[in-house]
Amino acid sequence: MRQVTAVDTRGFWKMLRALPVPDDAEFLYGPEPDGRLRERNLRRYHELVAATMDARGPRVMMVGEAPGYRGHTISGVPFTSVRQLTARPGLITGAPEGDGFEVPEHPAARWEQSSAIVWRALAAWRGPLPLIWAVYPHHPHEPGHPATNRPPRATEVAAGAPIALSLAEAFGITDFLTVGRKAQGALARAGIQATPLRHPAQGGARAFTEQLAAYNAARGQDR
Repeated sequence: MRQVTAVDTRGFWKMLRALPVPDDAEFLYGPEPDGRLRERNLRRYHELVAATMDARGPRVMMVGEAPGYRGHTISGVPFTSVRQLTARPGLITGAPEGDGFEVPEHPAARWEQSSAIVWRALAAWRGPLPLIWAVYPHHPHEPGHPATNRPPRATEVAAGAPIALSLAEAFGITDFLTVGRKAQGALARAGIQATPLRHPAQGGARAFTEQLAAYNAARGQDR
């Protein structure tokens, strides 16, 4: 993998840490051991994605809605569960020894359906991989039950959108994909026209995969 200048994500991290956390949501990158592990994984992910990006072509960002308790909430990396962290060869680098992520000693879950669908679809992706992030970066859950997911509120999505855009700016993103209507609406309100994708959960796997492949094929023809 080619060497690139490190992406400056300091503004992203500052905004992420400043975002208020309601009682029914979880900040994923705190000072506790699991939070530090998730942060190291996210920083590693950013490093690997930056190294794949082509300075001459479009840089794509895929924006989802919020972390799920079986995937991102454990790994620290969007649409990524323990199964993807430990994949051999690595899903990003293709290295036989994996991508160099860390795994919690006792993860609450080892796989997530949406993560599996997303990375299975990305296996056929041609060109630099998209950068993935969630428009609401905290894990929203049912009150008192962290091992659940709830949809992010409109106010939460609105508050999280500038953080996603800060990350996009750091990476020089030119093209956007959105997974789910909340992410699409947030970017539209910011004046960004994104290509919408069906959410892979709840029967959307086939549509998501076909839409992603069609976008990738069309993008390749435009280059």
